[in-house]
Amino acid sequence: MKLDFSQLNKQTKKSFSDQHAVIKKVMQGKIVACEQCQQPLVLITPEQSEQPGIGCLKGCTFISLEFG
Repeated sequence: MKLDFSQLNKQTKKSFSDQHAVIKKVMQGKIVACEQCQQPLVLITPEQSEQPGIGCLKGCTFISLEFG
């Protein structure tokens, strides 16, 4: 039996692409709203938190980032 992962691969690629676009916009200073609560997403730096990333203040959206 051969498993077909093409649909899953397409969804994963789209999700990655969407997150990349959000990260890029937020880091450019553009306002991006959370899809859940419509609050603006903010950049959380390593100086602000032990878990840096991009997220809304309610916490329903969070994209973890590694700073080097």
